[in-house]
Amino acid sequence: MTTATPTEWGRALAAARTVYDVAPLYEAIYLGRGKDYATESAKVAALIRERNPGARDLLDVGCGPGTHLHHLATVFDRVEGADLAEPMLAHARERLPGVPFHRADMRDFDLGRRFDAVTSLFSAIGNIRDGSELRAAVRCLRGHLRPGGVLLVEPWWFSENFVSGHVGGDVVEFEGMTLARVSHSVRKGASSHMTVHYVVARPGEGIWHFTDEHVMALFPRDEYLAAFREAGLDAELVDLGNGGPGVFVGTLADTSAARP
Repeated sequence: MTTATPTEWGRALAAARTVYDVAPLYEAIYLGRGKDYATESAKVAALIRERNPGARDLLDVGCGPGTHLHHLATVFDRVEGADLAEPMLAHARERLPGVPFHRADMRDFDLGRRFDAVTSLFSAIGNIRDGSELRAAVRCLRGHLRPGGVLLVEPWWFSENFVSGHVGGDVVEFEGMTLARVSHSVRKGASSHMTVHYVVARPGEGIWHFTDEHVMALFPRDEYLAAFREAGLDAELVDLGNGGPGVFVGTLADTSAARP
């Protein structure tokens, strides 16, 4: 993790509208809570290699600060990342100099090349708004696959198992900081609405507080599967063992012997 100077931290936290505006805080919270990016990345790589043993390059969409890519870069010859939040991309570029990172909206982007694997992890796809955007996103991700390529999408909670009214809370110590995160989630229509309060204390600097109102789309499992089928991919839901909803894995049929 790159540690910001006090001035940078103060400015970033004072201006933050969402946790995505403060990439080091986002990373510190999840690493402090024990999120095992290394193990998750190893399982993702294994799923890819099971379906495409010769996979050499990978694109991670919704890559955030590049924490999964940090590990995936040790497995694949070439990795690239894409995200809509510039603060996240800036942090990822610091972590992985030389790795291409692109500011892109997963619903509609074109990097002009294809990959052996495309991933979208940590429920990034939940940030879209409705079923038409879900189908557009899956089509767009699939459009960046070579024949025989593998698409992995980790969804947000399904509409059939989301628990409205859930309260979550953590206090963690990380690299000299004390971080508190308290959330309350409710269902409104076809979305989850989560109010999250963050309190950050750094020795010799002070305490900051901000609130993040986070809206995530809720889809039934079958709607994800239908979006994959519409994009020409038969998908299955595989448990990542991280306590989340699993990851959808689909492979694009290899109808060509040549790599484009």
